[in-house]
Formats: sequence, structure tokens, C-alpha cells
Amino acid sequence: MFLPSDDPPPLRVLHADDALVVIDKPAGLLVHRSSLDAHETRSAADLLRAQLGAPVWMLHRLDKATSGVLAFARNAEVAGALGKAFEAGLVRKRYLALVRGWPPESGEIDYPLARDPELPSAGQARLPAVTRHRRLACFEWPFADGRHATSRYALVEVDPLSGRHHQIRRHFKHIAHPLVGDTTHGKSAHNRAVAAWLGTARLWLHATRLELPGRDGAPGLVIESPPGAEWAALLGAGAGQPPAPSPAR
Repeated sequence: MFLPSDDPPPLRVLHADDALVVIDKPAGLLVHRSSLDAHETRSAADLLRAQLGAPVWMLHRLDKATSGVLAFARNAEVAGALGKAFEAGLVRKRYLALVRGWPPESGEIDYPLARDPELPSAGQARLPAVTRHRRLACFEWPFADGRHATSRYALVEVDPLSGRHHQIRRHFKHIAHPLVGDTTHGKSAHNRAVAAWLGTARLWLHATRLELPGRDGAPGLVIESPPGAEWAALLGAGAGQPPAPSPAR
């Protein structure tokens, strides 16, 4: 029997006007229903349509495991205009991520990616992809990583300058600093160890900021989503401070 408690909680709306609705997508929720996850019956698009009692059009996507800012258009005209802005690189996105190891203090990953990460890369055309990152904090936690008595991780701010599928996850794997909690491109031993240490099992990737260009003479729009409570221990660890002295490895 269907009980009222079976209803999902309302999606948190970060911004709403006649043209747009922007939500704070929780981790674990599909953006839209897909044959790749056929057993999942809930999606952000369907829940938002039901919540508003009106249609919405997807403007971009977040992975199911990623949380944060997700925007929808309220009519086809706005969807078309902003879709062109996304394609032209006029939309800016920012993410917060926890990665394995200590990457450089800042950097740019310029590495073309195959169009479909679900298929072997061999034989696929590689598309230009650029990701900028800035290290916010470094951690050395007291559990072994297989070769050392401690394990190193870093909190990074990430700005993808292109929008390839799984771009952030694939780029950080490419530079040997995979995202923690990434079951496809990461390492399961580290995923399990960090989940036990922090008390949360998730992909540590959160969309914190979306900058949309203005339309019809209106100014641009900036929407932000503060990270959830599970990020508090990481954000309170002295962001921007250099790593503690430790033997190089």
C-alpha cells in the first residue's frame, strides 16, 4: 500500500523565475530517467515537474552521484537559447571535489576525451576538454594506503571549461588523482577507507556554482549551492593552507 511517507521530500529550489528553475540536486538522484539505470524510477526532472505542476526542460546534466546546482528551463524558447550558450562555452560551472593524493596547488588539465566514456576509447574521436583546478586543503589521514602508513587526500575547487561526459572524473584520473567515491574511475580501497573515516559513502563531487549569461538585456545570473553537512569536516580544515611537512613520496 502507498503511504504518504513514501513521497520523496520536495526538491530544494535555489532560484525560480518565469524562465528558469534551479534546484539543489541531492546525491543519488538521476537527472532524468535512462536505460543505463533502468531500475531507477525517480528522476530530478520528473520530481520537479510534479512539484511545480508544470513542464520543465533540461539544460545540462549532473551524474547521479553528484550533488549541487542543476538548472531547468520553463519553456522551449529559453531552453533553446541557453542550450546554445552551453554549447558556446558561455556558461561557467564550479565544483568542489575530494581527490586522492596531493595535486599541484593549481593547474590546468588539457586532455582530449573520447565522446562516450561507457565505450572503449580506441576508435572514438577525442574531443577537446580543459579543466582548471585549485587546491584548497591537504589531508594526511592515519590509515594505510597499501604502501604507506598514512593516506593523502586533497580538497580541490574545479572549473571545467568544457562539458564532456564525466570530464572532471576522467581528467583527475588522468593526472593520477582520482575522485574519492568514484566507483568507475577511482579506487575501491580508498573509497571504502574514506567512507569509514568520514562516516559517509558518496562520490565526493558537488556542483557549487553556476553562472548563466543574461538574456534580452537582463544581467547574468549566478546561483550557488553550499556543500552539505558531510563536507563540513573538510571545509573546516584550514582551506588554502600548505600541506603539513612529511617525507616526499
